[in-house]
Amino acid sequence: MDFALPQDLVDYLAELDRFIAAEIKPLEAADDNIRFFDHRREHARTDWDNDGLPRPEWEALLKEARRRADDAGHLRFAWPAEYGGKGGSNLAMAVIREHLAAKGLGLHNDLQNEHSIVGNNPFIMMFREFATAEQDARDGAKLLAGEMFTAFGLTEPNHGSDATHMETRAVRQERDGQPGWLLNGEKMWTTGMHVATHVMVFARTAGADGDAKGITCFIVPADAPGVKIEEWLWTFNMPTDHPRVSFTEVWLPEDSYWGEVDRGLGLGQSFVHQNRIRQAASSLGAAVYCIEESVRYARERKPFGKPLSDNQAIQWPLVELATQAEMLRLLIRKTAWQMDQMDHKAVASQLSDKVSMCNYWANRLVCEAADRAMQVHGGIGYSRHKPFEHIYRHHRRYRITEGAEEIQMRKVAAFLFGYMGPRKAEFA
Repeated sequence: MDFALPQDLVDYLAELDRFIAAEIKPLEAADDNIRFFDHRREHARTDWDNDGLPRPEWEALLKEARRRADDAGHLRFAWPAEYGGKGGSNLAMAVIREHLAAKGLGLHNDLQNEHSIVGNNPFIMMFREFATAEQDARDGAKLLAGEMFTAFGLTEPNHGSDATHMETRAVRQERDGQPGWLLNGEKMWTTGMHVATHVMVFARTAGADGDAKGITCFIVPADAPGVKIEEWLWTFNMPTDHPRVSFTEVWLPEDSYWGEVDRGLGLGQSFVHQNRIRQAASSLGAAVYCIEESVRYARERKPFGKPLSDNQAIQWPLVELATQAEMLRLLIRKTAWQMDQMDHKAVASQLSDKVSMCNYWANRLVCEAADRAMQVHGGIGYSRHKPFEHIYRHHRRYRITEGAEEIQMRKVAAFLFGYMGPRKAEFA
C-alpha cells in the first residue's frame, strides 16, 4: 500500500506555488488590494449601503485573478477534457484544495465566495452527467464560455434539510398554443443572484411530500417575469450574495429543465457530493493553517521569560488538533480516491456516508482550530489583525450548508445500520 502522492500531482502543486508567486501575489499587493485581506477585509469587500452586496472593485479583483489563472491553464483543472479542462480527479482536487487553504487568506484562494485559482465548479460535472444531448446543444457552449451563470435554488424558507418536502410547485400549462410549465414558490440562499443569468429551481412536479421522485430541476432566466429578489440575507461573514427569491406565476417553455422530468433530485445530490468532499479538504487546509500559526507563535512568544510552547496547556490542545488533522487527511484522500474509482452517479448510493464523514468532521475541526488559534494568540488572535476570526466566521457556515452536520451524521447512520447503501441487503 503506497500513500505517496503521484509525482505529477506533487509537481503540479509546485507549479501552482510558482504561479502564485509570479502572478497572484503581485496583484494582491498592487493598488492597496491587500485591504481585501488584512484587518479591513470585511469593510473593503462589503457595500453596506447596497444591501450588503460585494463591492464591484472586490469582484473585479477576483475576476482578474481568475483570468490570469485561466490563461495559465489552472482555473479549469477539474473540468473534463472534452470541456476544455484537464480532467483533474477528485483526489487531485482534494489535495490541491487543502494545499491552497493551508496558505491562509489571500487572492490565490478565498473560500468566502468559492474563489480559487483552481476553480471549483460542480455544475460542469453535474451538467455533463445529467444533461441530455438536446440540453447540451442548447446550453453547453454558453455554460462553458461563462455566458450562462446559474444560481442554485433548492432550500426554501420553510424547508432546508428536508428538501423533498419543498413547497415550490410546477404544473403543466399551455400558453398561446405552446406547452410549458407554471412555476410558483420561494427559495432561500440562492447565492450569486446579483450576477446570475439563470436559476436552477428545484420544484415538485409529481408525487407526494417526502418522495425523492417527482422533483424537476428547472432552468429559469433570472430576469423572467415573476422572478423577484425579496431580500438579501445578511450573514455572520459579510458581504452577502445570498437572497430570498420568489417565483410567482413564472411561465416556462416545456424544455426549460436539465436532466429528466421528475428525476431532478439527482442533480442536487451530484452538486453536493462534489462540494462536500472539496469543502472538507479546504476546511482541513484552513485547520492546518490555524494549527501551524499557533505553533509558530507559541515558540516565539515568551511570557514570564520562557516560550509559551513550554506549557503543556498550550501543547496538548494543539496535539489533539494535529492528530485529528492527520487522521482526517487520510480519510479525505481515501474517499476522494474511491470516488474516482466509480461512476459519478454511484457515489450517492455507494459512498455517500464516507463523504459525509469527511465533511462534518472537517468543518467541525476547522472551527475548533480557529478558536484554539485565537486562544493561543491571546488578544491579537481575537483581533481582525489576525485571520482566525475570519476563518471561524466563514467555516462556521459549512456546519450548516451543503447539509447540516446532523444531516451528515444521519446519512452515516443510515449506511452504518443498513437503512440504505451497500449494507441494506445485509439487514434485509
